[in-house]
Amino acid sequence: MKEKILIFTDLDGTLLDYNTYSYEKAIFSLQLIKRKDIPLILCSSKTRAEIEVYRKLLKNYHPFIPENGGAVFVPRKYFKTKLKGFVDKPGYWVKELGVTYPLLRKKLVQVTSKFGQPVYGFGDMNPKEIASLCKITYKDAELAKWREYDETFYFLKSVDEVTLKEMQAEFAKEGLTLVKGTRFFHLTGQNDKGKAAEILKELYQKESGTKCKAIGLGDSLNDLPLLQACDIAYLVKKPDGSYDKDVLAQVKPNLAEGIGPEGWNKAVLEVVGAE
Repeated sequence: MKEKILIFTDLDGTLLDYNTYSYEKAIFSLQLIKRKDIPLILCSSKTRAEIEVYRKLLKNYHPFIPENGGAVFVPRKYFKTKLKGFVDKPGYWVKELGVTYPLLRKKLVQVTSKFGQPVYGFGDMNPKEIASLCKITYKDAELAKWREYDETFYFLKSVDEVTLKEMQAEFAKEGLTLVKGTRFFHLTGQNDKGKAAEILKELYQKESGTKCKAIGLGDSLNDLPLLQACDIAYLVKKPDGSYDKDVLAQVKPNLAEGIGPEGWNKAVLEVVGAE
């Protein structure tokens, strides 16, 4: 039986343009995979509320992964298979993999203060600040603040690589993970995009009764676990036309020829094939 293809994609800087948040340059491939009935699984540092906006825009009704693998959200009646370990939430079955947001906030302050590295997170900001910082609308900023499993922040003064690695080790002792994303740093539990993607891949295989091939697309270090977990990985170019050197130091993905959604479009065409 032919393998079933699954596409797991990051949003910011990958499917969405880094500056405009547009997916216009990826429309051809988006329409193609919809015609071929290939599941497109949004896998982002964005919150559940933010991802739901893009699911509506894209007319995407597949499962999704918010906040760097903090949870797996499966729409009700999507799978016939019984979902073990999932909890019932309005509209979804949810497998929670992350640490609660209040605990993340508490540990973020404790550890960074120990290293003399003040931080400013989404939990410190009001929607107006987030909107200005991310160049998004006030309404979108409100959705970005509604966090459950990931604190997004930046350092108020420059932090060198040695200190950063020491902080990462300190967070690890607390069962937490500090990663660098496209725009910000993120503090999460020991969850990541890759672990969440593996859970969904297994569910699709049980449901279809055939082997699934996972395609992963990303642009930055917080996408590394996703790229490592997928059968075929693609790294798209950053706005300056470069590829993330930290990702390339740890994995050898396919390099998509294009920035953000342009590269995404070409990568998906390469895998799926134009009609």
